[in-house]
Amino acid sequence: MHAAPALALPSPRNEEWWFGAWEITNKVWPQARGEGVTVAVVDSGVEADLPDLRGVVLKGTDFDGPASGDGRRDHDTEKGGHGTAMAALIAGQGTGTGMVGVAPESRILPIAAEIDNYRQTIHYAVDHGAKVINFSSALGAAHCTEEIQEFISYAVEHDVVVVASAGNEGDNSESGNSPANCPGVLAVGAATADLKAWEKSTPGDNVMVTAPGVLVGSIGKAGVFESRHNGTSQAAALTSGVVALVRSKYPKMSGREVVQRILATAKDMGPKGWDKKTGYGAIIPYLALTANIPRNAPNPVYESFDRVMSKKEKAPSSRAGSSTRSAGETRDGGGIGVGAWSGILAASILALGGGALLFVRGVRGRNGRS
Repeated sequence: MHAAPALALPSPRNEEWWFGAWEITNKVWPQARGEGVTVAVVDSGVEADLPDLRGVVLKGTDFDGPASGDGRRDHDTEKGGHGTAMAALIAGQGTGTGMVGVAPESRILPIAAEIDNYRQTIHYAVDHGAKVINFSSALGAAHCTEEIQEFISYAVEHDVVVVASAGNEGDNSESGNSPANCPGVLAVGAATADLKAWEKSTPGDNVMVTAPGVLVGSIGKAGVFESRHNGTSQAAALTSGVVALVRSKYPKMSGREVVQRILATAKDMGPKGWDKKTGYGAIIPYLALTANIPRNAPNPVYESFDRVMSKKEKAPSSRAGSSTRSAGETRDGGGIGVGAWSGILAASILALGGGALLFVRGVRGRNGRS
């Protein structure tokens, strides 16, 4: 596989600390930048005409608004443009505010819909060429219902990776959000810049990895960069960007193998080994792109899916106690504030034994904030 050509995009904003922590510009982008991969963003729509997103947002659909809508308008009235913010984290171009996404050569398929509209959103994404589906929102549900699992299965069986935010309820809830608690979904928790679990990240048996989710800024539908987002929403979007990078470098690799690589190369954090808050640890994109991964490496995301399918297990079908989270409750755990993050964070990744072990250093901001 040939390395990507020299980068033709502007450098990311200083506030985008995850670029330094993940060594995106100097290590990751020479490997892949998302070319050829479509990421479906199931959210409030995406403001496609913004300079930072111009040219990367495909015609999608709008199950939330007018029948003729194509998803390229953001309907969010509570958080200033949640879907736009998630799309920019994935594929921002840096041509307006300077907001650059981690997979800038990927394309966004916007699907404006309520979170409980799984059948239409997942089927539309799969049938329109998405290789990744991002759910940075959640339906409050104690279990993954049989109905929701059926729609997740449609994506998995069509080789589409589904990424979902774990939730922002902290220890008050455990595995209480769908689709994150469905077998076959890569559920993502949020971490701080210094590799600590975000206190409001919802724990659960379903949590597999963590990604940056504290002080993760982006643009809203007004096209203004704001720096103080907190939430597993952002962590999921960045993870979807990483999935796009891996799928771009390895276009013939199955979704199962892509997820396997991401899990196998995650940096352990918190209690030793897997834990309910951080899963297998923090995603390290460079190693996910380059490490030698044994074919028999564990892949619990798909192992749990296979068990459900082979045994034809049925999750509880009752919807009692279920509720759709509002944008203010799940789409952004910390709100959008105005302010600047003054430090540029950096990370050093040392690969040992063919890239299986690593150490991340120097990920605290210059001003001591985390």
